[in-house]
Amino acid sequence: MGKGLEIERKFLVRIPDFENLDVRRKLTILQTYLNDGENGIQRRVRRISENGNIHYIYTEKLFLTAITRQEMEYEIDENEYNRLIVYARKDYKPINKTRYCFDYSGQLFEIDVYPFSDRLAIMEIELASETQEIIFPDNVDVVMEVTGNHGYSNSSLANAGAFPEI
Repeated sequence: MGKGLEIERKFLVRIPDFENLDVRRKLTILQTYLNDGENGIQRRVRRISENGNIHYIYTEKLFLTAITRQEMEYEIDENEYNRLIVYARKDYKPINKTRYCFDYSGQLFEIDVYPFSDRLAIMEIELASETQEIIFPDNVDVVMEVTGNHGYSNSSLANAGAFPEI
């Protein structure tokens, strides 16, 4: 964790059979957006449960392009999480999701499954550059790319409680 550039693309996918993927991690995430910081910096905290262990992450993001963000992220303790949660944005609902992390052809993918859909999910991949080629998993049905589409951001999904109509 730390500071750096995050280059990420997002795709709307049909929820795959996770038994057919090389799932390395399964996380349950409660993500809460905080009031923005200076210069429009997006701030959030996450409560992450994995294998019965809970940890907390604080993140700041500055959006540079639809694909690239400046990101600073670090682990915090439960007391700091509880101190920060009082600054939760009132206009954004917290979002619950289950994240499946898996490898395919030397690439790390993450699929986020939301409680409001039993058909669709969001798949993300972090890239080394904006032009990096992506080799998609054979057994994941990509509906469409949603990188930069605000309707598919976590905050929009949380508030709508549904995916936008396609």
